[in-house]
Amino acid sequence: MDEITLFTSYGLDYVIRWGHYLAGVTWIGLLYYFNFVQTEYFKEAEAAHRSGAIQTLVPRALWWFRWGAMFTILTGVAMLAYRHTQLSYDIVIGSTLGILMFLNVWLIIWPNQKIVIASATQVAQGGEALPEAAAVAAKAGLASRTNTLFSAPMLFLMGSSAHLPSGYLGNMTDAGVFGLAIILLLILLLEGNAIFGKQGPMASVKGVVSCSIGLTVILYGIIIYSTRLVA
Repeated sequence: MDEITLFTSYGLDYVIRWGHYLAGVTWIGLLYYFNFVQTEYFKEAEAAHRSGAIQTLVPRALWWFRWGAMFTILTGVAMLAYRHTQLSYDIVIGSTLGILMFLNVWLIIWPNQKIVIASATQVAQGGEALPEAAAVAAKAGLASRTNTLFSAPMLFLMGSSAHLPSGYLGNMTDAGVFGLAIILLLILLLEGNAIFGKQGPMASVKGVVSCSIGLTVILYGIIIYSTRLVA
């Protein structure tokens, strides 16, 4: 057997995978910090403390957050392109969730948080709050809650693609096509809510965690049922 080192194709595959994990831990770790720690702290903090955190702490955390998301996506794409393997149901759905989460970060959360930060800075300097600050903060919060909702099924399906593969697109049956369509429609409806809807039961930490676990069960259940329906 040939020796496997970092300078072989297997080694390159591992380095890309390692980079994907490293960036992903950074991204999702900060997502959970924002939703489980910072948001709850801001509900109780004094106005001056909250303003100070928004001006100094939040921008630093958001820098690591958005670039963690960027490098997670880039390494994920590189890993799939380099491996040239058959795509499983799990990885397709997990990747779809990850891509939507990435888009939420860069197109909704970060642009709106920049306005929130600018408003807090303006107030601290003796000016007036930006009139749109409250509305954009709510938009960013909803997108962040939706990313938390998507995170558990995304992580589960990324793992199950290697350890609990349920089928491959090349062997797709009519039932599998229908199941995949149902899942993608459900995901798009939830993403639509992230843009135009409300937090609903996701407003609390307990609620968003419960919804995320429940979504994981629902998506994986549909995958298993549809891929094995005619087996």
